[in-house]
Amino acid sequence: MNERYSAECNRVRVTHTTILGVKRGNQVAVAGDGQVTVGDMVVKQTAKKVRTLYQDKVIAGFAGSVADALTLFERFEHQLERHGGQLRRSSVELAKEWRTDRVLRRLDAWLVVANGEEILVVSGDGDVVEVDENVVGIGSGGGYAQAAARALLTHSELSASEIARAAMEIAGDQCIFTNRNITVLSLGEKGLSVEEFPVGRP
Repeated sequence: MNERYSAECNRVRVTHTTILGVKRGNQVAVAGDGQVTVGDMVVKQTAKKVRTLYQDKVIAGFAGSVADALTLFERFEHQLERHGGQLRRSSVELAKEWRTDRVLRRLDAWLVVANGEEILVVSGDGDVVEVDENVVGIGSGGGYAQAAARALLTHSELSASEIARAAMEIAGDQCIFTNRNITVLSLGEKGLSVEEFPVGRP
């Protein structure tokens, strides 16, 4: 991850959440917390910030405005349909559209998108960032989640989805804008898996 990407994440209003992407072996997982914060008030605990796209063959998570992210998801799915589900090509085309369209370029969100092979980060500045170390975190708790996931990748045999859940729990304990209502979507040899871990569940 480059310095410009990290600086941009801190500059724009995408901080009030945590999204984590993890790849291990043939499994890729994207996880998000459920907290929605407006100013210093928590207004929702159970939001879903991750979703499936393109016939459940692509998973994605967003940090930023919910309305903006939904618009971007729709545009991204259109690009996936147009390009036969090619993740990289569709991400590049979305980034181009996002940067040049008068309406889209006002949208305030970052996306983590993945298929069973790779994880990408897409921004409104026209950037498509390929993950080098099989893990990426965005949002206010992204640094905590990413650090925890990297440690678990190195020092455990946990699966991508198990790492995503554990790292998100750590971020939830450290970041005031992140909670432990976690949703984990994963793609692997058995296809799509959806796991939800509400607060209080062992």
